[in-house]
Amino acid sequence: MLQTVCILGATGSIGESTLKVLAEHPDQYSVFAVTANSRIEKLIEICKQFNPKIAVVPSVHVDRFAQLLKQHQLQHIEILADEAGLLAVAAHPDVDIVMAAIVGAAGLLPTLAAVKAGKRILLANKEALVMSGEIMLQAAKQHNALLLPVDSEHNAIFQCLPQNYLQLETNNQPQLGVSKILLTASGGPFLNFSLDQLQTVTPAQACKHPNWSMGRKISVDSATLMNKGLELIEACHLFSISEHFVTVVVHPQSIIHSMVQYVDGSTLAQMGNPDMCTPIAHALAWPKRISTSVPALDLFLNQQLNFQEPDIQRFPALALARQAMRIGGTSPAILNAANEIAVAAFLEEKISFTAIPEVVEFTINKITPNNAESLDVILHADHLARDVARQRVEQLIGGQ
Repeated sequence: MLQTVCILGATGSIGESTLKVLAEHPDQYSVFAVTANSRIEKLIEICKQFNPKIAVVPSVHVDRFAQLLKQHQLQHIEILADEAGLLAVAAHPDVDIVMAAIVGAAGLLPTLAAVKAGKRILLANKEALVMSGEIMLQAAKQHNALLLPVDSEHNAIFQCLPQNYLQLETNNQPQLGVSKILLTASGGPFLNFSLDQLQTVTPAQACKHPNWSMGRKISVDSATLMNKGLELIEACHLFSISEHFVTVVVHPQSIIHSMVQYVDGSTLAQMGNPDMCTPIAHALAWPKRISTSVPALDLFLNQQLNFQEPDIQRFPALALARQAMRIGGTSPAILNAANEIAVAAFLEEKISFTAIPEVVEFTINKITPNNAESLDVILHADHLARDVARQRVEQLIGGQ
C-alpha cells in the first residue's frame, strides 16, 4: 500500500537524501508535502520531480513561489506559510510518515504536532528531544506515535538493541542485558588541531567535514563536538538511559556508526559507508528493509578502524552538553539555544571558533534552569538563553 510522506526541511541535506530514497521506491512511497525556509528555487525543482499536494514556505516567499509554480504549470500545488503551515502538514490526516529534518529549535513544534497526530516520525531534528525530551516521549506514548531515529548514530544504536527496547519502561537504567551505549564521533575536521590552531580556523574549514555531507550549522557542531553532545542528550531521552551509561568514542573513519555493549561481554556494532540514505531507508521501512543505492561496505578497502577518547580540553562543548543533561530541566534547551546563537555568529565571522563553547558556557552559568514541565517553560528558557548569548557575542565583538 502506498504510504504518503511529509518532509519537513526538504531542501536540506537530510531532505535530499530522503527524496533520493523515495525516488528509488515510487511503488511504496509518495511525497505528500514538502517545506523549505529559503531555498525556493530548489523547492521548485523538488515540486517538479515529486509533484506534492502541499508546499510550505515563509510568507515573505509566498508570492514569488506561487509565480514559479505557475511558470512550471504546478499551480495545483497548495501553498501554506510559516509555522502554521508546518504544523498543518505535520499533522495532516493524509500523511502517514513525517521526516522531521528542520534544523534547530524551529523543528520542535512541527515535530510535536506530528507526534500528537500519531504519525511515524523519522527523527532527524535532534533539538526536538534535546529541548523537550520528556514531553515529546510522553506525547508519543499517549498518541501512539512511532519515533524512529534517523541520525546515523542513534539509528545504529536502535539496530543494535533488542527490537522491543524502545517500548520498555526503563527508568533510566539499561534493560535486557544492555550495559552501555557507545556513541561514536568522527572527531570532525579539527581532530588533531592544537588549541592555538583552533583559535584561527575559518567557517569554510569548519564546514568541510572529512566524511559526511551536511549543512553548515551541523558541520560546525560536528567540528566543536557539540553535535555529539546534543546526540548524547538525544540518546539519553530516546533510549531512556542516564548519561553515565553513554560513552563517546572518537572513530575517525565513520564506518562504525555506534555500538551497544551487553553484560555478557558482547559489543554489537552497526557498520556501513557514511551515507544518510542508509538510516533513512531503515527508519522508513522498519521493521522491514528496503534497498538503497548506497554500496555495501568493502572491508578490504577499510582495513583500519581507530578509536580514541575525546579531548574535552580542546573540545569543551561535549563536557558542557553532558553537564546540561546531568542538571536536566531546561538546561539542555539553554545549551542548545546558546549554541545556535554562537554558531551563527561564528559563521558570520563575528567570533572565533573557540568562542563558541565560551558563549555557551557563559549562558549556562548565567541562567538558572527550571523544571521542563511545559512547552511554555522550555520556550521561555530558549528565548532567554538566546538573549544572553547575543549579549555575550556583542561583548566578545567589543573585546570584553
